Amino acid sequence: MRVAALYDVHGNVHALEAVLADVEAAGVDAIVLGGDLLAGPWPVETNTMLEALDEALWLRGNADRELSGEGGRAPDELVGWVSSKLDQSVLDRLACLPLTVVLDVDGLGPVLFCHATPRNDTEIRTAVSTDERWLEVLDGVDEPTVVCGHTHVQFDRTIGSTRVVNAGSVGMPYEDEPGAYWALLGPTLELRRTEYDVPAMLAATLAVGLPTEWPQATADEATAHFEALVDG
Repeated sequence: MRVAALYDVHGNVHALEAVLADVEAAGVDAIVLGGDLLAGPWPVETNTMLEALDEALWLRGNADRELSGEGGRAPDELVGWVSSKLDQSVLDRLACLPLTVVLDVDGLGPVLFCHATPRNDTEIRTAVSTDERWLEVLDGVDEPTVVCGHTHVQFDRTIGSTRVVNAGSVGMPYEDEPGAYWALLGPTLELRRTEYDVPAMLAATLAVGLPTEWPQATADEATAHFEALVDG
């Protein structure tokens, strides 16, 4: 099996469209949608595009859970704006999505896909988090490879006997070069970047009335920020 891992689309239909063209050219058997899919400027259009993917396996991220009203906290400005545009049936589906999926990938064997960590959708672990902190969240994981997202920064490192890969973010990457970031698995594991017209996308977010400024950061800036927030 050959798999495309698309994480953190964040309602960026322009980035998603560009990535899906590359995914089609790569010839995959499955697409893992790794959470935080619709919370962004074009939630309806993004959902329509994702629902048309017969080979897609959806996972729930923290933003998907917040859109559905799960978690018991008042929605922030963006979450409220996005959820008001989506049908209740879509919000209900997001709330019921699984947290993990395991696929047997050519050349890699069993791979566990999750949004943040294998045990929940909010924990923060980065490329520079200590092995000790990673081993805490990998406890009980038998798969030799884990693919995650959540922090929007690609990385590939080994903790103990586990290879941990962050697929990056399709729609809202925190990277040094503009583009849409994702991962291709089978028979090797490749961290990919798809180019598209990012300045045009940023201008278009203003036209749709997005209530918050589109966040941008370098990989180092984002990693330092997330490490400062690391949960205890």
